[in-house]
Amino acid sequence: MKGLNMLLRVFWIVFAIVVGIEGAFAEQVMTNQSNEMAGGQLKAKRLAPPDIDPVVIGKTRYEVIHWGKERGLKQNGGYIAAFDTSNGKELWVLRVYDITYNSSLEGDVQDVFIVSMSKGFFSGKLHIKDEKGRHFIVDPNTRSVEQE
Repeated sequence: MKGLNMLLRVFWIVFAIVVGIEGAFAEQVMTNQSNEMAGGQLKAKRLAPPDIDPVVIGKTRYEVIHWGKERGLKQNGGYIAAFDTSNGKELWVLRVYDITYNSSLEGDVQDVFIVSMSKGFFSGKLHIKDEKGRHFIVDPNTRSVEQE
């Protein structure tokens, strides 16, 4: 019984130390953020877009392109690319939706990424959803886009 009491005391001491360290760390983060805001240096912070699994229809694989600007495209987000499954060659790139950037705001907070892409059950069309909750249907044969 005495050994159990000693073990519980050690547990609570270790617990208090760990919680105290985490609390101090959180307090330091809040202080750093307050200092950034006071100095006018607050930078936009957002999560990276989710990884979207490719969709294969027939002999074509469709992939989401998140970082369009890195490829010389007009915007980040809103693009898909088609690839030949037999050789991996890119066949085409399609912009599903436009993003209008406001030059007085940071660009990364204005990017709108695709969050899901799936094949229609019978249609052979791609169903795409973006971060704003908008739904699009892409006909890969005609490369046409309809917003639902």
